[in-house]
Amino acid sequence: MKSSRTKTPNTKTIPSQARFHLALKKNYNQMKTSLILAGIIGLSLTVSCVSKKKYTELESNLFRTQTELAVSNQEKTELEEKMSAIEARVAEYNSRINSLRETNDQLSEKNSGMLSIEGAAVMSKNSKTKMKETLTKIDPSLLAGAKTLEDSVNLAIGHNIRQNFTDQGGDADDIQIDIDKTVVMISISDKLLFTTGSYRINSKAEPLLKKLAEVINAEPSLQVMIEGHTDSRTISTPALEDNWDLSVKRATSIVRMLQLKYQVAPEKMIAAGRSSYMPLVENDSKDNMALNRRTRIVLIPDLDMFFSML
Repeated sequence: MKSSRTKTPNTKTIPSQARFHLALKKNYNQMKTSLILAGIIGLSLTVSCVSKKKYTELESNLFRTQTELAVSNQEKTELEEKMSAIEARVAEYNSRINSLRETNDQLSEKNSGMLSIEGAAVMSKNSKTKMKETLTKIDPSLLAGAKTLEDSVNLAIGHNIRQNFTDQGGDADDIQIDIDKTVVMISISDKLLFTTGSYRINSKAEPLLKKLAEVINAEPSLQVMIEGHTDSRTISTPALEDNWDLSVKRATSIVRMLQLKYQVAPEKMIAAGRSSYMPLVENDSKDNMALNRRTRIVLIPDLDMFFSML
């Protein structure tokens, strides 16, 4: 019986052309495998290289961005400091501007008062000059309220009378000077002229009454009214029946001194008593009562002559 086992061909028995084709096919398969492996390896290397390059680029961008941010923050801080300094300077300049405006307003008000004097035809050049000199000595805050000639005259006369009074040792709070149009009103404290409950004039009041007499005598047409005022407390003595008596007798005491000691013409003067019925304030305290006890001297002067005597 013949064996069915296949026999391996003997290459020696294969023709040379067939052997060539077999060798070529084997080489092709080996080459194909090598190319595939080379491609895989190359692709891996390419992907690895690209990722590292991208990472390096991103890392570089991050560093650059962080650097720019730090620079920006520093610039921001410097700008904020400069802005704060500028704001402080602006606030300082605004404060200076406001101060200059206030000064300018005061000067404008003062000049307004000066201009009203310039326009006063009833006053001589010499009196205007004296008034200007006096106004320069007055507190600017008071002068700012002078809107008219009468206001300016009021301030000037008041300043001069008070100055004369305080130069002689008096208290400026004891005398009040006001002008209503051309009427000059001088209110003198009770304690300056009289003792409490009396109508006898104190010796310390005589310098002021002497000055008043000079003003009155300087103008022949000047009319003078002396008014006595009391507080609300009742009074009754052998010499005084009530506050009417006290207020009138105080007024007549001043009139007599002006007439007999300082030669003021009696026809110029009027003595009047108001009792307690024209108080300045309520009679509800000792201080208020002291304010209400006063003598008011009302003058209707020729302002030019009046001021020249002050």
